[in-house]
Amino acid sequence: MIKVTDLCKTYGTNVALDNVSFEVEQGHIYGLLGPNGAGKSTTMNIITGYIAPTSGEVSINGHILGKETKQAKKCIGYLPELPPVYPDMYVKEYLNFCAGIKKIPKEKKTEEVLSAINRTGLAEVQDRLIRNLSKGYKQRVGIAQAILGGPDVIILDEPTVGLDPQQIIEIRELIRSLKEKHTVILSSHILSEIAAVCDDVLIIAHGKVVAFDTTDHLISDSEHNKRSFEITVKGDKNTVEKVLSGIADTVVNLTFVSEKDGKSSFTFETERTDDIREDVSFALSDNRLLVLSLNENKHSLEDIYLSIMKDSDEKYLEELRRMEEEKDEDSDDLEDSDDDNDSGDDDESEEESEDAEKDSEDAEDDSENQTEDKKEEE
Repeated sequence: MIKVTDLCKTYGTNVALDNVSFEVEQGHIYGLLGPNGAGKSTTMNIITGYIAPTSGEVSINGHILGKETKQAKKCIGYLPELPPVYPDMYVKEYLNFCAGIKKIPKEKKTEEVLSAINRTGLAEVQDRLIRNLSKGYKQRVGIAQAILGGPDVIILDEPTVGLDPQQIIEIRELIRSLKEKHTVILSSHILSEIAAVCDDVLIIAHGKVVAFDTTDHLISDSEHNKRSFEITVKGDKNTVEKVLSGIADTVVNLTFVSEKDGKSSFTFETERTDDIREDVSFALSDNRLLVLSLNENKHSLEDIYLSIMKDSDEKYLEELRRMEEEKDEDSDDLEDSDDDNDSGDDDESEEESEDAEKDSEDAEDDSENQTEDKKEEE
């Protein structure tokens, strides 16, 4: 469907995208995540053909952008963050106008416009001015223009920004329905929205892809996702802490929470994937400590995202430090080379000075000899 290979984009010395590669399959909804400045908008702008990459390749249904650009663009419907609607036009009039821009054949135009109106729930407002619509309906109009002509890929940039809760629910339902006939790429800062709507998640940070997996697998089986528990035990803090810390290969990152009325509460993590409750309960009961509660905390996409971002930031800073060190080493080598050259120049200068002195002495000797010879002749 979409194949992105070694995509790079630079603005002067600023690297917006650094060898980004991924593939998008048909019939899925993909969530595009990342902090501001990560490269999300740049990626979408390149895929839609709005800007050209510095290097790399984008193929859409086998059509390569830059070589078969018109054919590739016909496969894409795009809704930017601000819907490209004309407020002084009627809904149906605007969609007919967009159908003309997309060069939909006249005999199919009416059918395509009515289909888009019905699929996006605009039938009741099709004869109203766009300026008089709520923001939710304006967003629907924007989605309607994106699906006109039946493009294989729909790209939506922040489609629910500024909507009220009811409108958000309606737009999410509309987006889910789109995957029946389209592949959808959805960019959003609302992580709960990505988790609720998307089948797959692509995370970009510092211009690089740092995670790409199904939403469920990313949450349930991520390397960034240790299982987390909360436990309350009848007993004093020190005794409970000593027992829990001694449960080999089970309890890690043990953290004290509170101690009240003879009950101690802790949180801890484990890398084990099996049921650990039996081992923890037996270890505590062997020390005459009663487990009052033991609950597992379910991780959300937000937890995984923050963990991935933390790791990405650390790697990025480490890379910057390494580059600075290499730069300093190169600078030191250059200074050493300059010193060697200066030393060589000094040696040459000394040699030249000695030669000059020797030549001067020889000239004086010759002059004295000539004087003596002249006296003898006289």
